[in-house]
Amino acid sequence: MSDLFDYDAELRLHNELFRAAARVGPRDRVLDIGCGSGQSTREAARAAIAGSALGVDVSAPMLERARLLSDDQGLANVTYQQADAQVHRFPEARFDLCISRFGTMFFADPVAAFANIGRALRPGARLVLLVWQERERNEWATAIRRTLTSAASASAAPRGPDPFSLADPTVTEGILTAAGFTDVGFADVHEPVYYGPDSASAFDAVLRLWEFKDLLATFDATAAEQARTRLRATLDAHNTDGGVYFDSRAWIVTARRPD
Repeated sequence: MSDLFDYDAELRLHNELFRAAARVGPRDRVLDIGCGSGQSTREAARAAIAGSALGVDVSAPMLERARLLSDDQGLANVTYQQADAQVHRFPEARFDLCISRFGTMFFADPVAAFANIGRALRPGARLVLLVWQERERNEWATAIRRTLTSAASASAAPRGPDPFSLADPTVTEGILTAAGFTDVGFADVHEPVYYGPDSASAFDAVLRLWEFKDLLATFDATAAEQARTRLRATLDAHNTDGGVYFDSRAWIVTARRPD
């Protein structure tokens, strides 16, 4: 999703379950991977009243916003660092808990990346991830894209990093086990994603997403207008009294560093 999209609002229902699963303790030292604008990091810091939270992301603009929001909220036990968690040299055995809300699906070498993260965790530390299930189980990824593509290309996956790389529990358990984690578990999350208070707002939001903006740029004027018309109709069909929602499925993945 684009930085311009209100990701925190989109994932509000997912985040409530994720926060409960994280179970941040009052003395925990928490590492948040792919923290974005820092909502999950700030929530961890508030729970870890005698501990701390470190949010890591590759995006400088997102981290700048995270720092501003943390300062505005008076959080003194939260810090942020621009870094690639796949290769960054974290202090060894420093953290009691690692969390990530949709921030670990784009690793080029996931075994090496999780092994690197694992070295930053103390023995017995927990790992709690939120990741998407298969593309076909996520209406936000399929229905909207179909409105912007021809029938011939509608089923084709977009090029680039894959947000569904950790969708298969068998594959993900194998990755985490190879990276040195144990006690891997999966909990199903079936909650809708929120695209805005009404279909007009949702339409503007979708067209700001880089994937769809770039896709429309490849169309001629007639095809682009037809795609916009289909998109408006799809969003209208998903508009409710509470806003525009699309079905989604995710996993909360838990694991542990051996004692």
